[in-house]
Amino acid sequence: MNRDTSSTPQGLTGRLFCQLQYLLPQHGMSRLVAHLAEAETPWLKNLLIRQAIKRFDIDTSEAVHESLADYSSFNDFFTRALKPSARPIAPDADVVVSPADGIISQCGDITEGRFFQTKGHTYPLTTLVGDEGLACRFHSGTFVTVYLSPRDYHRVHMPVSARLVEARYIPGQLFSVNRATVAGVTNLFACNERLVCTFETQRGAVCVILVGALLVAGIETVWHGHYAPKQPTIEHFDKPLLYDKGAEIGRFKFGSTVIVLLPEHYTLETTVAEEASVKVGESLAKEHF
Repeated sequence: MNRDTSSTPQGLTGRLFCQLQYLLPQHGMSRLVAHLAEAETPWLKNLLIRQAIKRFDIDTSEAVHESLADYSSFNDFFTRALKPSARPIAPDADVVVSPADGIISQCGDITEGRFFQTKGHTYPLTTLVGDEGLACRFHSGTFVTVYLSPRDYHRVHMPVSARLVEARYIPGQLFSVNRATVAGVTNLFACNERLVCTFETQRGAVCVILVGALLVAGIETVWHGHYAPKQPTIEHFDKPLLYDKGAEIGRFKFGSTVIVLLPEHYTLETTVAEEASVKVGESLAKEHF
């Protein structure tokens, strides 16, 4: 049975943190952090990197570059590449793999076109993806939400081999995406800035949604670069952009969230559950015929 923690000190602190975020200049703070994180002054960027490693217990042994001197800025370190052998990709064609390292904050079925953010808190999938027609393609599908903490590897990879057909940037707020805020802010993922990437496979559409968050200095993709417009934008790709499963497609510059939407003919692995750890390339779901 789940214990109600809303009146505990931890619960009260979480509620206060949620309320405070409504008052914060979210975009201004994030731009300030972005400016600081891009600084290339050696002593400053090394200080920031050392503090992050200590504060978040970051494992640098997997990185291509283990020396601080090899990074031009804090962001260069934060979006570091890993050694090729660090994230093996599950090879079977019917397997969907995790696009990111992190914790599964939620997963399950999309019931009658409604997406759930946390237990007892659902909303129409249309509000998340920004398009009713696209939402209908996942009406009875499956989803997995992966939360990337500051200690995690921050590049995003393809969950399946597919063709990119549309990238829909939706401006929004920059609430934190930690557990307390996800539980306390109504429709958080549909409020925050996000990039909805739609891919086509032989078995239908797959969506990978990159959600911005407080202090996230930007969402980047390999086909566009940095997304920072003030207005919604929709990119259509008539020329085929094909990406193999496991290929890098984007990155965050601080902790955030990736949501994968799958059509109804996929079944989640038994190991995929709330609060489970996951890494790029590990199996999330299998296609059933």
